[in-house]
Amino acid sequence: MKKLKCPQCDIHRFAVRNAAGESVVVVVMDDLTIVPVDETKSLDGFDLETLFCLGCSWSGSVHSIAKYSKTKR
Repeated sequence: MKKLKCPQCDIHRFAVRNAAGESVVVVVMDDLTIVPVDETKSLDGFDLETLFCLGCSWSGSVHSIAKYSKTKR
């Protein structure tokens, strides 16, 4: 499966956060699943609606990443 990239800086790693401010590093697969980079981490309790790029200031939804990926092909 292919990893989707940031619409702004073109890297493929993002962070998701929970209410306590903790974050987990994730990637977004081409089927729009969000997968933690560290497979031992759980995404329970994390806000999966907003992703934060680790390479720039971009933040947004999985759907905005998917829309960008479709237009770039």
